[in-house]
Amino acid sequence: TQGSLLENIQVFQALDLSKQSQKDIDETLKINEDLELKIDQTRDSYRLVAQRAAILFFVLQDLTAIDSMYQFSLDAYIQLFLFSIDKSTRSLKLNERLDKLNDYHTYAVYKYGCRSLFERHKLMFSFHTCTKIMDADNRLNQDEYQFFIRVNTLTIDRETQFPNPFPTWLNDTRWDQMSELIRLPDYRFLRDSFDQYPKDWKEWYMSEEAEKTSLPGTIDSLITEFGRILIVRCLRPDRIAHCVLNFVIHNIGSKYVEPPILHLNTILEDSDKRSPIIFILSPGVDPAAKLQQLAEDKMMARSRYFTLSLGQGQANTARKLLETGIKKGHWIFLANCHLSISWLPELEKIVEQLQTAAVHNDFRLWLSSSPIADFPISILQMSLKITNEPQKGIKANMKRLYELITPEQFQRVKHAEKYRKLTFALTFFHSIIIERKKFLQLGWNTDYTFNDSDFQISENLLAVYLDMYEKTPFDALKYLIANVIYGGHCTDEWDTRLLQTYINSYIREEVLDVMYHKLSSLPYYYMPRDGAFKSYKDFISSMPTTDHPEAFGQHSNADVASQIQESKMLFENLLMILPQKSSATAEKEVENEVVKIAREMIKSMPHLIDIEAVKKYMSIDISPLSVVLCQEVERYNALLSNITNALNDLLKSIEGFVIMSIELEELFKCIYEGRLPYVWQRTYASLKSLPAWFEDLRQRLNFFNSWVENQRQPTVYWISAFSYPTSFLTAVLQRAARKDQIAVDQLSWEFEVNKIEDKYLSDTDDGVYVTGLHLEGAGWDRQQGILCEAHLMELVTIMPTMHFKPVEHKKTSNRGVYVAPCYYSSIRSGSFVVAVELKTGSMPAEHWIKRATALLMNLDN
Repeated sequence: TQGSLLENIQVFQALDLSKQSQKDIDETLKINEDLELKIDQTRDSYRLVAQRAAILFFVLQDLTAIDSMYQFSLDAYIQLFLFSIDKSTRSLKLNERLDKLNDYHTYAVYKYGCRSLFERHKLMFSFHTCTKIMDADNRLNQDEYQFFIRVNTLTIDRETQFPNPFPTWLNDTRWDQMSELIRLPDYRFLRDSFDQYPKDWKEWYMSEEAEKTSLPGTIDSLITEFGRILIVRCLRPDRIAHCVLNFVIHNIGSKYVEPPILHLNTILEDSDKRSPIIFILSPGVDPAAKLQQLAEDKMMARSRYFTLSLGQGQANTARKLLETGIKKGHWIFLANCHLSISWLPELEKIVEQLQTAAVHNDFRLWLSSSPIADFPISILQMSLKITNEPQKGIKANMKRLYELITPEQFQRVKHAEKYRKLTFALTFFHSIIIERKKFLQLGWNTDYTFNDSDFQISENLLAVYLDMYEKTPFDALKYLIANVIYGGHCTDEWDTRLLQTYINSYIREEVLDVMYHKLSSLPYYYMPRDGAFKSYKDFISSMPTTDHPEAFGQHSNADVASQIQESKMLFENLLMILPQKSSATAEKEVENEVVKIAREMIKSMPHLIDIEAVKKYMSIDISPLSVVLCQEVERYNALLSNITNALNDLLKSIEGFVIMSIELEELFKCIYEGRLPYVWQRTYASLKSLPAWFEDLRQRLNFFNSWVENQRQPTVYWISAFSYPTSFLTAVLQRAARKDQIAVDQLSWEFEVNKIEDKYLSDTDDGVYVTGLHLEGAGWDRQQGILCEAHLMELVTIMPTMHFKPVEHKKTSNRGVYVAPCYYSSIRSGSFVVAVELKTGSMPAEHWIKRATALLMNLDN
């Protein structure tokens, strides 16, 4: 260059341009920084939505602990979340937009989850969703929530416990839980209220809807809504489901306790060619007919809809159907996948290939399966799941059964009026036995799958026999229906007895001859006036929607008992999905709690019974009862050794001296959750919580210790203490057989319920005095020595001491006698011990059969 740089105009122009560019860049950076700040602020504003979405996803994931079929994938959940963003109501106001987005997605997740859940789990799902949302908003007291779930598993400190103020009407288990609630800081004032308002507390306890009835004094104004639930939880657990329902309605809305009605059309619209649709089956329900109807509506039925029931030898057929269907766009329905478990891994590979392969747009894969643990998780996560359950209620079942009958069928029989009336009685019978299972242990001993096919076969049989015979063959009809068609399902003789009692009530002459013959003691269940097909359907439509227990011949307490069991299942499910504490501090707290309980158990562990003292006693008493004593002592000593060793090993593993095995890890969880470990139930089964079981074990050992220490047979035997009571009763028969020099199989039992107190009883060689029996499904009139109706809320009655007497060639007489099955526990299936005869009083035996009246040796609490 020539000349001075200071005289070069181009340089100055370049510098000015550079300076301006720098200024522009600085301004742009400032704008970008402001924009980035606004983006961050806006993004942070949406954290509430992200937080809610994360909470709801883990609510769905928690469900896998309850049933292995409840599987949900993250990919499917993300699609659901994007759908919620797209479909939720928009607003220019950010807070309003966030609220609407959260509300829409929460309800979308509820509908999405409900579609896959069985009815019995839907309320738990709503409550779990509600409490998780409230916990995130700091609106839930965690100490109270933990008490709500775990109170049944707490170790009761009876040494510092206030005495039960109402022993005549409040049982000790209820008071144990209430006394633990009173220990919480916010509930200590309740102790004085029991002394101040004894009459008001009894009225509240006996009220039909305790969750709505005002609590005594000013308690309602001193506690929160959840605090009221805790009181109901302790004293009236049968009303917990209603409390939970009201709690959900009050906190997140009524729509979360009203599961949406599912239509296959809606499911089809939500589905795609790559995601299977799975029907999770319930007993007695088949989705095939509804799916066939949908295929016809969508013009798929003739040549593009194929069904196959899986089972042995069907793998090749299924494979070919899928290969063709994927290419040509068929609907393939593979039913009963649970019957072809060995082929499911191959089906899993086919479903995985659907995600990347070329698939016809019309292709749909429909599956059905009962809940099984071996069903491939990947298929469950990719699929749309639908639970398929029967309608509930006598009315709903009768309406459904009449849909199976055509007007032409209604007129096809020669004796048309007989047929119409007996068909109505048959539908009532079928609906009663289907719905009776809602009473759980007071319904059927075993859960049977009575289905529509049983009804259709019985209805055809009825039509054939009415055409064949002029005189109605009631005995033949009752035998074939109750013993063969429906009775073919029954594996329990007491359930068969119940079936026969019901059929005798409904298939009888009076149904034909008596105008408006009553089918129940309630006024609205009776035989309608004979008429056309439509008149019977109209009469069914006029029946009540809600079924009273008396419709089944049950006492109103049966509803209370079943509701308590439902509440128990709710708490068990909530305990299963209770999150594990993950922080180091929280884990240490759990460990400390388990260590404390384990050490207390070891400290209060009963000593082993002296087996040498037992052998010495056997040399004195050579009766079969001493052999039973020795067997029981050996079993209980082995159990005590196992418990002690397991607890010591657990403490060592927590301290790091022993490896924490799978068995010890399960024991750790059981102690923390208050559950009875399965391995400790090998000596005898029990439904009690761990603290209650351990206290019961100590009492059992005290009984046997006193027998051994006294070196003589007890005057009264606590039969519930025996781990195998059948051997005890057999030994009593053997003793009588040796004494009278007769064969033991010629002996049977005679029973006498004592009216005098135990302290006035003396030793007897004529049988044994037995205590420890509880009467369920009835009350006991101690003065007259007969069965009577139980009082409201009296679910079990402690029976007086009974005299079990062996007698030879006993004459059987059913008049005025009810043969009550005696069970080892409230789970009646497989726990029958002996049949006990009880005087029925003014009611016939059939009345108590429908009540499911029985004796129990051990209760749940």
